[in-house]
Amino acid sequence: MRDVMDDVLPRYAAGERFALATVVRTWSSAPRPPGATMAVTADGATVGSVSGGCVESAVYELAQEVIATGRPVRQRYGVSDEDAFAVGLTCGGSLDVFVEPVDRASFPELLRLGEDLRAGRPVALATVTEGRAAVGAHVLVWPDEVAGSLGSPGLDQAVVADARAMLAQGSTGERRYGPDGERRAADVTVFIQSFAAPPRMLIFGAIDFAAAVARMGRFLGYRVTVCDARPVFATSRRVPDAHEVVVDWPHRYLAAQVEAGLVDDRTVVCVLTHDPKFDVPLLRVALRAPAAYIGVMGSRRTHAARVEALRAAGVSEEELARLSAPIGLDLRGRTPEETAVSIAAEIIALRWGGSGRRLRDLEGRIHGPDPDDPEGERSGDLDPRDR
Repeated sequence: MRDVMDDVLPRYAAGERFALATVVRTWSSAPRPPGATMAVTADGATVGSVSGGCVESAVYELAQEVIATGRPVRQRYGVSDEDAFAVGLTCGGSLDVFVEPVDRASFPELLRLGEDLRAGRPVALATVTEGRAAVGAHVLVWPDEVAGSLGSPGLDQAVVADARAMLAQGSTGERRYGPDGERRAADVTVFIQSFAAPPRMLIFGAIDFAAAVARMGRFLGYRVTVCDARPVFATSRRVPDAHEVVVDWPHRYLAAQVEAGLVDDRTVVCVLTHDPKFDVPLLRVALRAPAAYIGVMGSRRTHAARVEALRAAGVSEEELARLSAPIGLDLRGRTPEETAVSIAAEIIALRWGGSGRRLRDLEGRIHGPDPDDPEGERSGDLDPRDR
């Protein structure tokens, strides 16, 4: 969507209709991921791509039909081995493309979406792509606002809740519901596209545990950075799942990131060095940054000494209360991988207000209160894994 917005908005503002084709689902080695878009105008101009060339001509023809009829269409395309090879793939695949007519009447929120994309503000776009609902209906979702409707209050509530969760993770994909938002049903397919950078996981200390934590962070959708002042340890070979590995003094690197506005209330900080010469100056910076989570590795004795050093360095009790130390939940894990699971579990629990207890020992709704449905009228006693 970002790729085509600057080209289509002037036409949209002028009252023209164009077709927007979006990849909504893929299988095997489909050339482009969900969310890839191509716009086709009434005069035949195109911008963007849904397949890197494999099925562009077929989508172009369908887009012209959609402009003429004003009716959205969802179409599946197979990518042959020969065509897939031509765009640098090793085997074929298939993709579902949703082609919709767009003008000021069908998508009145598009200008607002364009403004937010230009400004870099986080927003999610949910679109009904098939099923027993208003196909082509849109709703824009922000962390604290909603615009538009999918035609049913129950469906709106369910989709908005999921869209906010996906926006927080920076993820894009399909969700299925009943006509009134029932989560056990699959009568309606909604494509939710998040326009936000993935949250960051900053890991300090390229020790053996860092590789496992980086792998878990990447699995959860974080953009993972590992920082260590020791070049012999801070290598991509040692932490292959990190998106980037930085050789720098931890406190200096974090201070620069905070100053640049690259640490926000979705960022998680994992301090694994358990070395006071790194930890104390680093934590002085971290505890005054807007990070969502600051976890620190080390024994209770090590942490007690660290806390005293931080107090002596001027860190307040309120700031110290932000520390998750020792890091992680009590899973009695031993290996780096088990430790990484306990750290990830604590991050998830704090993020969503979970207790960290076994579900079998709890009563009431499995999912816990939904902020958009606190009385549980929409979803009832459902496990969110039952979709």
